[in-house]
This record gives sequence, C-alpha cells and structure tokens, in this order.
Amino acid sequence: MGCGNTKSNQLQLKKCDRGHLSVPAMRSALLIQRWYRQYVARLEMRRRCTWNIFQSIEYAGEQDQIKLYNFFAYLMDHFTPASTERNLISHIFRDNDLLRDIEWERYFNYKNIEIPDDYCGPHLTFPLTTCIVTELVEAFRNKQQLHSRYVLQLLGETWKLLRLLPNINHVSTCHSKEITICGDLHGHLEDLLLIFYKNGLPSMETSYVFNGDYVDRGKNSIEILLILFAFLLLYPNDVYLNRGNHEDHMVNLRYGFTKEVLGKYRLHGKKILKLLQKIFSWLPLATVIDQKVLIVHGGISDTTDLSIIAKMDRHRYLSSLKPPKQRRYLAKSKVCDDDSEVVEEGGAGGASLGSVERRRVCSLTHSSPSASLHRSMSQRRSLQAFSGGGVEEELQERRRQAGLSVSDDDPSVCSEAELTEAVEADAEEWKQLVDLLWSDPMSLDGCVPNEVRGGGCYWGPDVTEEVLNRHHLQLLIRSHECKQEGYEFCHNRRVLTIFSASNYYEEGSNRGAYIRLGPDLIPLVIQYQATRTTRDLTLRQSVGRTERSALRALREQFFAHKSDLMCVFQQYDPDNTGLISLKDWAVAMETVLHLALPWRVLRSQLVSSTQDGMLDYHSWFKELAINQPNKELAHTNVLETLYKHHSNLETIFRIIDSDNSGLISFEEFRQTWKLLSSHLKMEISDEAIVDLAHSIDFNHDGSIDINEFMEAFRLVDSTHHDMGNSMIEAPS
Repeated sequence: MGCGNTKSNQLQLKKCDRGHLSVPAMRSALLIQRWYRQYVARLEMRRRCTWNIFQSIEYAGEQDQIKLYNFFAYLMDHFTPASTERNLISHIFRDNDLLRDIEWERYFNYKNIEIPDDYCGPHLTFPLTTCIVTELVEAFRNKQQLHSRYVLQLLGETWKLLRLLPNINHVSTCHSKEITICGDLHGHLEDLLLIFYKNGLPSMETSYVFNGDYVDRGKNSIEILLILFAFLLLYPNDVYLNRGNHEDHMVNLRYGFTKEVLGKYRLHGKKILKLLQKIFSWLPLATVIDQKVLIVHGGISDTTDLSIIAKMDRHRYLSSLKPPKQRRYLAKSKVCDDDSEVVEEGGAGGASLGSVERRRVCSLTHSSPSASLHRSMSQRRSLQAFSGGGVEEELQERRRQAGLSVSDDDPSVCSEAELTEAVEADAEEWKQLVDLLWSDPMSLDGCVPNEVRGGGCYWGPDVTEEVLNRHHLQLLIRSHECKQEGYEFCHNRRVLTIFSASNYYEEGSNRGAYIRLGPDLIPLVIQYQATRTTRDLTLRQSVGRTERSALRALREQFFAHKSDLMCVFQQYDPDNTGLISLKDWAVAMETVLHLALPWRVLRSQLVSSTQDGMLDYHSWFKELAINQPNKELAHTNVLETLYKHHSNLETIFRIIDSDNSGLISFEEFRQTWKLLSSHLKMEISDEAIVDLAHSIDFNHDGSIDINEFMEAFRLVDSTHHDMGNSMIEAPS
C-alpha cells in the first residue's frame, strides 16, 4: 500500500489550507469593515452639519418674519390713524373688508370672466366628476394652467364646503381599510403626483388626510391647492385637509406664494389671493382617527385642550400671527351671519375700532395671560384718554355706527367684567391655535417657548404623555419639520413627524414620506425621492451636493453680516494684528449669527488657510468679493442692509404694493426703506435711498419693478469650481 494522496487526503489538505488562510482574511475583512464604518460615520457627520445649516437659516427667517409682523402690529396699536407709517400697512390688518356672504359671492363672481377661444387648458364643470378631476391632475402634470374663471369658481365652491366642516374632523378606518396621511408639500407638485402614483388617487376606497403647509417655497403651490380642493369637493367624506402655519397670507408674503399667484394670474390674482385668505381661515385645525390618533400640523403644549379647539371660531384667524378682532366688545352683538361683522374703521378724530380691537393678546412665545390682560386693558385706557370720553360712550358710538341698539338696558352691551373675561378667553383660544400650528417636540421634559421659530412652544415627552392620556389618545401625528428620512418617531414612539416634500432644501437633502394607517392603527411609513437624478447619486455625491449648497447659503450670511463680524473680530484683536484664534473665530460667528451651529466642526469647510492656528480675518473676508460698478453706492451701508434683510424688504415691498401691480413709485420705495430703518432702529439717508432707486430704474419711468429689484441684488458664485468665493451681482 502506498502512501500517496487519496481523494480524502486531498480534501483534508484543502480544508487545512483554508483554515490556515482564514485569520488574515478575517483581519482584512475587519479592517475594511472598520474603514467603511468610519467613512459612513464621517459622511453622516457632514450630512448632519449640512442639515443644521439649512434648518438654522430657515428658522432664523421665520423668527424674522414674526418680529417684522410684531413691528407692524406695534405701528397699528401705537401710531395715530393718520400717520404715514400706519397707512402704509393698515390694509393687511383688515379682515377681508368683512363683507357679508352675499357680497362675497358678488365680489368673486366668475361668470363675467370670459374664456378666450385659444384657451387650451383644462375645463371644469360643476358638480365635479372623477373624470374632470383626473384630467385636471394630468393637465397640471403637463404644466398647463387652469383659467382664472375656473380657479375662482373652484375656490368659491371650496369656501362654501369648508364653512360646513367642524374644527376637528373625525375619521374612522371602518369605511376604508387604510387612511393615508401626507405631511408638508410646500408647492412640490412632483411629490404629490408621486404619492398618487404609488398610493392611488383619492377615492372612496383610498382616503387621505393632508396635514397642512401646501404652499410657499415651491413653485407649484396653487396647482397643489386646486388639486386638493377638487378632490375635497369630489370626495368630501374621504379627503380631509388640516391647516398649517403657511396657510396664512402674512407668511405667504415672505415665502413666495403671493408672488406665485400674482405671476400666474396677473389680471385676477388679487381676487384669488383674497378668496384664499378666507379659505385658509376656514380650514379645519385637526383630524382624529378612530378616537385614538390625533393629527395636527405643528403640535401641542401643556395647555392643549381639544374641547376648546372644537368650539373656537376658527375663521376669525385670517393670520395665526395676530390675535383676532375682539368680538367681545359687543359680547352678544348680533351679526347677520358668521362672516357679516360690519364695523371696519372708525370716524375721523378718534382711533378706529379696528385699531382698538386689534390687540396684542399675547406674544407668540407664550406670554402669561395676566400680561395679555394688562396689555389689553392698558390699550383700552389709552383709547379713553385719546378719545376724550369714557369707554361706554365709545362703545355706544361704535354700536351706532354699526346700526345696533345703544340703550342702557340693552343686554348685548358688555360690562367691564364680561370684557375682562372675554379678553382672557380670546387669549387662551389664540394660544391654542398658535400651539397647534407652530410647536415642535423636544427630548427634554417640560414646555418652553419656541424662541427658535418665534412662535408656539417646545414640548417634551411628559407633555405628550399627559395630553394624549387626558384625551384617551395613543398617537400624535404631526408635520411642520423637515426630516432627512421624511419621518421621525420621538417621545417613546407616541409622536410621529411626517414630511412629504422631498429635496426640500436642495436636491438630495431629504426624502419625502407618507403614512398608511389601517384598523390596527400601526403606522406604515413609505419613503420616496421625487427626482430621479437624485436617486441615482451615491451617498458621497448626495452629501457633497447638499453640503456645497448649505455652505453657499452660509457664506451669504457671512457677507450680509460682514460689518458686525468685523466689529467682533476686532474686539478679539485689540492690537490690530489682523489675526484671531480659531476658537475666537468660532465664538464670534455664533455671537453675530445666532445659528447654534457646530462652528469648530465646520471650520475646515469655511476657513481655507491659517497661520500657526491664527486666522487672517481680512484675507478671509476678501473671499467674498463685490462686483459693484456703482462705486459711490458701494460706500454706503444700504447694500449690506439690503442683503441682510432682503426678505423683510421684499415683504414690505409687497405690502406697500397694495394693488399687486408689482411696481412701486420712487416715493413708495423711499417709504419702504424708512419703514425698514424704523424696524431695524437704524438711520438710512434719503440721499442713499435716492441713489439706489435711480440705479435700478432700468427704463427710467419713475417706478421700480419689485421682482427685478430683488433679483438684481442676489448672491451668486463667482466661480463654479471654488465654493469658497462668492460675489455680488448688482446693477450697473
């Protein structure tokens, strides 16, 4: 018998060899795995930093919006009726002229609007049918526009239906196997169409709850509204719409919806916007599924009470940024119907009733009821001193103007105690609304003012537990916050945030998502990305793309705050060396910008070179070059003020442009800047304003196009390859 290798011996040898090689192979696998995990962790850190930049800048803008509105409210409360500043903005505080229902229908009459023979867009006939609404969706998919006659007709029918709906819709899964819940859409029509493609069009078998923020930021807000309103009319028992904080004409002035409507419907845009103000105020505030799942746009607070929300007159709140008119001057005042309060402005020589009723009931960041009452009562006292008569005489005069009884024994005249009680009730009611639309959850227990957004509150897990248990609920679904994955659970999975606008900040910045909820009330989340090019990117490409966009937005903030940053840098450089430490640089950035960003982590992306750990801040600022042909204008402080407050300025422009023509005169331009300088508590010379006005009057007709003005002063990349350099495009 030989001792050659048999087949069995050969197999054993191969196994032995394989076992011998397994140790280095395993080491290599572990090294690759460790490297990959570190690589993914670094990308995730970059992605989170990018996210923080976008979100911080967004919330800072919302805070500026509320501050500007509070400034306008201050003007309305404290300036005399004849003052120029007050007259400039007074029309935005009028509650749609408070027309009667029949007058509204006459004002928005669409029948005298003719449709030209060459119109090739969709046609509507009422009552709507499935075929008509499907054709409308397809028309919008193909970028067609609905004629203004049909828009007004559709909005009018929607307004009539919404007035019949309760503040809180109650939905049951018994009528449908699943209910689909969608979050913020923000004018992203492609996301809505993708949801319909994946999930099916609304029908009696496919119910939908849309959770607010349909408009602003995106370019197809009006199309989204028209689609949703059409399905609401077609399936009123299967489509439910909640109001969001962007369903508000004051917010729309800043974030693009007003501009979009006026651009697409130049002839009848003003009427469309006015009717939409009314519609937004009639949108329901919440939806409850099977008595167990609460759906609201923003969130809750420690004082949230669904019984109060169910009974409030929601249509009084044309804007959630301001308290409603004090209906309770005439505690039992008779009105012809729920929209027919008649008194708008007082007579000459005294404060108008509108200005008296327009009280700052409480701040948007949770001021105490006692403070609210004190402000209201002090304004009543100021009215008495201003008019030279007693409050009762003033009330009787207003009642006479309204055509109501003024007899002393009339039970409809409210007493001091009744007025005090009404003020407190209105303050609580308004707070309930603001909390529903503006609040955000936090990880810590408690309930604190949401000073980041400037409205609503931050509420913790303990508040979620208490409010849900008190109302016998098991889950809160809300939207309002963009999430990278399109959704996020928190508070022991009792709060679920859903956001349906993918690519919200930038292509690839986030996914969109929607929820399917069946009879078991266990949410199933479906994610998606609307843009195909984004879906094809690798993780590294996607992060790099959004990171560049975020850093570009951050550098724009640096330029806009250049003077303030230079001031703080010089405080850290008492010897005028032009150098500061990187630690001082990080502290200075947060001191000026207040963005709560991880500046030390971002340092490598924002600071290209240092000298022994010291930053030459003059050279750093030169990376933001200015291309400004008008040398004289470049030496004024107007440019930097414009870049820093361009959103506020555009908001004021659109308010002053009361006829929505898109044009303002030189005098209106001057008044705009004076109003902005009053808000900022700074001086801007008339000469600088005149120079700026002439430099952008391109056709020399004595008027300024708002869109051209805002476009002329925008930050752009000076090069495509160097994201560290930016420049300013300004008019010649």
